[in-house]
Amino acid sequence: MSSKPTSTLLIATYNWPEALELTLQSVKQQTLLPDEVIIADDGSKEPTKKLIESLQGNFPVPLRHIWQPDEGFKLGQIRNKAIAAAAGEYVIQIDGDLILNPSFVKDHVQAARPGSFIGGSRVLLDENLSRTIFQNKQLQVSIFQKGVRNKLNALHAPVVARLIEVFKKEKGLYNLRGCNMSFWKKDLLAVNGYNEQITGWGREDTELVIRLYNKGINRVYFKLQGIVYHLYHKEYDRTSILRNDEIVKQALDSKLTWCEKGVAQYLDTRQ
Repeated sequence: MSSKPTSTLLIATYNWPEALELTLQSVKQQTLLPDEVIIADDGSKEPTKKLIESLQGNFPVPLRHIWQPDEGFKLGQIRNKAIAAAAGEYVIQIDGDLILNPSFVKDHVQAARPGSFIGGSRVLLDENLSRTIFQNKQLQVSIFQKGVRNKLNALHAPVVARLIEVFKKEKGLYNLRGCNMSFWKKDLLAVNGYNEQITGWGREDTELVIRLYNKGINRVYFKLQGIVYHLYHKEYDRTSILRNDEIVKQALDSKLTWCEKGVAQYLDTRQ
């Protein structure tokens, strides 16, 4: 592209301000800053609000906080509200338990292609290393540190990735990580964003991507770039997976491009 799109970095969070602080500090160290940051907060308590307020005064770009009451795991809903509010042409989506490589935003923006979305990967950090990172408020992670798992995901070589992209097309569905994705806002609106029928942990990103594929939106090859380090936490309750899998199956079988309960309900129709 001849010029880079304006970008919104959307960070989902829930009651973990210690991790969110590290995420936001790593945003401040980006070689290319997003045009704004929106915290999509699925019902966190007062400490998260106070953290965000403490950082807003000297944050290098607008730092906005969109909150909804805690009514269980409703990640799709809070992301929809944030997407509707996003001013950027391009929405980069992460979770608030990541440390971003300094080139993270730049990698996403440079890899953005018209009519395409990006699904990235993550580097997992074990419990001991994560504890050390919290104690030291450490923002740099080395591939050689003990406790860094799946080290190949930590390799940064975007020029090589561009060459591979010429020959390899991504068509994957179940290797998606919702904590590291990006989309053109207009493409998200074209499929009505996240399906809010999906509640509880899991499959909200998969179902969205099915509708994007059905709409003709392709996936960009995105290895060796967009690196994020995932801080250790216990796994979420996954009892909702079977129910959500049925919604995913419906999107596949019916070749859906639109969900009935999505982002449209939050858009200002006066715009």
